[in-house]
Amino acid sequence: MKKGLVLGVYETEDESNISLTPTAAKYDELVKGKLQKQILLAGPKVPKGHARVFWGLDEKDYAGVAVVGLGKKNLGVNQLEEIHEGKENIRIAAAAGCKALDAVEIKDIKLEGFGDAEAAAEGAALSTWFYQVYKNKEKQKVFPKVTLYGEEEDKQWCVGNIKAKAQNWARQLADTPANLMTPTIFSEEVCTVLTNLGVKVQVHDKEWAEQKKMGSFLSVSRGSCEPPKFVEIHYNGADDGSKPIVFVGKGVTFDAGGISLKPSSDMDEMRADMSGAACVAAAIRAAAELKLKLNIIGLLPLTENLPSGTATKPGDLVVAMNGKTIIVDNTDAEGRLILADALCYAHEFKPKFILDIATLTGAAMIALGGAATGVFTNDGTLFEKLKEAGTLTGDRVWRLPLWQHFTDEMTKKVKGADINNCATTKAGGACTAAAFLWEFVAHDTPWLHLDMAGVMGPGPDDLPYIPTGMTGRPTRTLIQFLEALC
Repeated sequence: MKKGLVLGVYETEDESNISLTPTAAKYDELVKGKLQKQILLAGPKVPKGHARVFWGLDEKDYAGVAVVGLGKKNLGVNQLEEIHEGKENIRIAAAAGCKALDAVEIKDIKLEGFGDAEAAAEGAALSTWFYQVYKNKEKQKVFPKVTLYGEEEDKQWCVGNIKAKAQNWARQLADTPANLMTPTIFSEEVCTVLTNLGVKVQVHDKEWAEQKKMGSFLSVSRGSCEPPKFVEIHYNGADDGSKPIVFVGKGVTFDAGGISLKPSSDMDEMRADMSGAACVAAAIRAAAELKLKLNIIGLLPLTENLPSGTATKPGDLVVAMNGKTIIVDNTDAEGRLILADALCYAHEFKPKFILDIATLTGAAMIALGGAATGVFTNDGTLFEKLKEAGTLTGDRVWRLPLWQHFTDEMTKKVKGADINNCATTKAGGACTAAAFLWEFVAHDTPWLHLDMAGVMGPGPDDLPYIPTGMTGRPTRTLIQFLEALC
């Protein structure tokens, strides 16, 4: 295979000059100034996130050298944007360089670390992978092999690869057609991958859920012939007997809306309505590979939501694990129903805190688009740690209100039951959904609810280093958050 190299250049105030990264400057010395000469001939300004490919600089090692624009030097956190611009520029540049070489059939790529090899590895690994599992083998694209140029940042490079590959796994789970990613298949895939890493995985069946009196969860599964599953993951990385963190992920492997049928347009994207569960499984995978000193429990309620003669009907009453009665006004508000019982079950582990994540509401997508994951919480300190994690990963979160006003909308306007699964008003849909979940969490237990419907993908706000399909967001933010807790 032809070999290629990706190097960086910074913006300068004098556009007639260039500022090579230290690694690029060393390479320029090796090729006796040819790199700098070629850049100047092509025009010294290399825009941020753009790449230029030069040929014939190095007859011995690299057929092509891609030079990418990194923007300004020494950028840190932009407080207004709530993003670490330096890290994000590196991810974007790494992606641009790798894609540029891949486009000219260079499949063996060396990439410099740009001073942050973790971010570089993330940009490279995320941008050079996309879902093509069931494409004809002869027509499948060969993904390039990307390795670090130099050894100074090898440890950071490995960490970045672990995080990106975990996100790519979440992308793969979410993009797999729903007939090939049923609750049973999903649970088998998670069990296989995590068990090989020494993580304990239990797959509970419908009878177990019935014994636990998970009437809310089971009500969603009634319309499908596919049996529901409840996956319980235990990662024990701390040896001090500390309380576990519990992550809960929504796992609707296909959501047609049930009797409250969704419009047919774009319904195929509802194969990814299990993205919350995929993110949880992927984050725990990375925690195991990084050997984080934490105890983490993952709870993944898995089901399809389909219409049929046995499906739950609008107006039906179901009873959750904690005994609360729920009027199901809208069967398409099903994610909160399966999460309700999972949140109740989470308390049995006496957790340090609970975090749930779900493609829960279109309202979150309307509010934030693909720019950030919406977060509702009763613990400001935990939120600040999660916010900082999103700032570093480039996959941001934004806090939304968990006010009594929204709880009243869900509990005080219902007759004959404790709570409605859907508010009578359409306003504040993400907030009323969070208020519903809040009814199934002990109020003295720290809790974070992440509504990631807007970042599931695909969409116009996708990150530049995630080329197509479902995004696997915000997997790396969850991993960064866990790292911060160690």
